[in-house]
Amino acid sequence: MPPSGPPTRPPTDDAGARADAYATAPLLNCLLREVAQPLDGTDEPRVYRLPSGERLLRVRGVRRPARPEVSVDGDWRPVGHAELVKLVAEELQAHTGLSNPELPAEMTDSRDAVAALLTARDGATSPEDPYRRSEQSLLTGHPYHPAPKARGGGPVARWLPYAPEAYAAFPLALLGVREDAVAEEGDVSALDAFGTAPPGYRLLPAHPWQLDLVGPGLTEAFADGRLIRLGTTTSDTWPTAAIRTLYAPEHDLFVKFSLDVRITNDVRRLWRHDLLSLRRTDSVVAAAAAALRTPGAWLSDRGYRTADFAFEELAVLVRDGLHDHLVPGATPLLAAALVEDFDGTLPAGLRDPDAWWTAYLGAVVPPALELFARSGVVVEAHLQNCVIAVDAAGTPVQALFRDAEGVKLLPEVSRAAGWERLVYCLVVNHLVEIAEALRESHPGLDPWPAVRGVFAHESHRLDLPEAAALLSAPTLPGKTNLLLRWTGANGADARYLPLWNPLAG
Repeated sequence: MPPSGPPTRPPTDDAGARADAYATAPLLNCLLREVAQPLDGTDEPRVYRLPSGERLLRVRGVRRPARPEVSVDGDWRPVGHAELVKLVAEELQAHTGLSNPELPAEMTDSRDAVAALLTARDGATSPEDPYRRSEQSLLTGHPYHPAPKARGGGPVARWLPYAPEAYAAFPLALLGVREDAVAEEGDVSALDAFGTAPPGYRLLPAHPWQLDLVGPGLTEAFADGRLIRLGTTTSDTWPTAAIRTLYAPEHDLFVKFSLDVRITNDVRRLWRHDLLSLRRTDSVVAAAAAALRTPGAWLSDRGYRTADFAFEELAVLVRDGLHDHLVPGATPLLAAALVEDFDGTLPAGLRDPDAWWTAYLGAVVPPALELFARSGVVVEAHLQNCVIAVDAAGTPVQALFRDAEGVKLLPEVSRAAGWERLVYCLVVNHLVEIAEALRESHPGLDPWPAVRGVFAHESHRLDLPEAAALLSAPTLPGKTNLLLRWTGANGADARYLPLWNPLAG
């Protein structure tokens, strides 16, 4: 059966201390992966030399490192989150020769956001629907980003009502755009079911947080009648893990908005160039997914509607809902939730983890590789863009992929670059995380023979030499989010460093 809700934490549990722990783990993951040098011969706790050469750092735990300590003269002392942020900034400046006052502020904002979220959750009831609960479970978020929960540095009262991690649900704001100012492409007719626009206007739902952020720039449009306010929707939507993508259960529809806030690596606007290429990209992916010989599915980004005078600011994208794509009787769960132990049962409470893992791999890997091999489609198959459908026993039976904005098509990118991106998203960002969570919960399990088996099988089935080569490659590509943010690189400008490849044995 679908899992039940998580237990309520005791009121004596300190949100500040928990926030420090949640925020410390991904920051340490970045530091240790990207710039620290492990010292040979060290067991638990693991010891690293930092770039300045003046400090040693030791941590406990592997998947979610914790309890950092620093040694300068041989005396180990604990490092809290605030001091860790300062230490990371000093070490990155030593490593790169560059300074960056913005990123430490984001790291602090991310930690403070977690504290606010924990406090809000302590006084709230988690959703009964397992899919919603999975989408709204991510208190760690991206496990290899230095500030995964930053919310743009704004006051808590501005963003908390719209935070998925606080179990938010809210109506959409409804605007009317004068017909001669509407810009749209694709099938967006589903938007018209959210309300009614008067003659001469088209309905434009808006995210209330985004409307608050960009409202001052729309004064003239409201004054001259190009834009009018039409109240709110009569039913709630709720935010998915992506924050700016909301699910409207009454319509079984996802709607994605611009959000002028930096979240992880980017300001989350629906950029004009992405919107203009959306339909072409999505049509290629949808056709390829329809031809899959494996039980994968694609949630199509059908089109967008906006105002031509605020093209990016007010854009809303329409995405397929779940019900027309799900295997009958299956329950959808966000893959990223499974590594957060969102309900205490998956994957920690599995009776047969080997069988579950084999089924999981069979649901996720074949369609992702088939899209690449047969159609030149590189889906962004990371944890937050994969929905896993499970049957009544909790066994994975299907993967649903989403987000045309993150898709790459061959030959618009080279085959080598496309494969590298697929390996990073699917293997490093997805399978490694699930595998390590399984191994943590079931210490006797070795997850990698099953992974090698499915890649070997798919290499033969799809005549995909890259999949076979991956089984002997010494390294995998790991994205350097900490260095990307520190050096001010474009968020989409992925740079990789080599990581040990567990598929090679």
